[in-house]
Amino acid sequence: MALGRSQLDGRTVTLTVAALALGAVLVYVPWQYDRTRTIVPRIHDITTDTVNPPAYVAALPARAAEAANSLTYEGPKIAPLQQAAYPDVVPLMVALPPADAFKRALDAAKAMRGWTIVDTDPAAGRIEASQTSLWFGFTDDVVIRVSASGSGSRIDMRSVSRKGTSDFGVNAWRVRAYLAELKSHVS
Repeated sequence: MALGRSQLDGRTVTLTVAALALGAVLVYVPWQYDRTRTIVPRIHDITTDTVNPPAYVAALPARAAEAANSLTYEGPKIAPLQQAAYPDVVPLMVALPPADAFKRALDAAKAMRGWTIVDTDPAAGRIEASQTSLWFGFTDDVVIRVSASGSGSRIDMRSVSRKGTSDFGVNAWRVRAYLAELKSHVS
């Protein structure tokens, strides 16, 4: 038969399909990263408050041990890039007193898949967490701040990569995912 098809058995077809699928994945992953790199800004620090971002406390020792990126917020340099790329990353205003808003914010943080809660400080209105990526093992740190605002509360968040200069949009995605989860807890 033409092209040797008469010699193809089920095992050969299965191995061929598996090899083609693996090859497609090996081509797709770097292509997708390159495509994403051209779409998102080269920043690794995303916050809902570009004027006064939430501060980290509990994450500092782990970041120092890894010689991680600085936590000094480079507002004038990156705030315009963030606002242009992620205009929806803004604080969440809720009609709850700070103590109730903090409890809901903590419940939402605990519901986030893959997050490890590192510290909570209800008096300061601060929650810290970390998340490590499955593929490459990169750790990003999260801090959530709950503060009084008028008769309700304002909830801000910051997500920063420990390594690298670009997060490929991961931190903005994380902020959006958390805010969506939080909205379901305050509704």
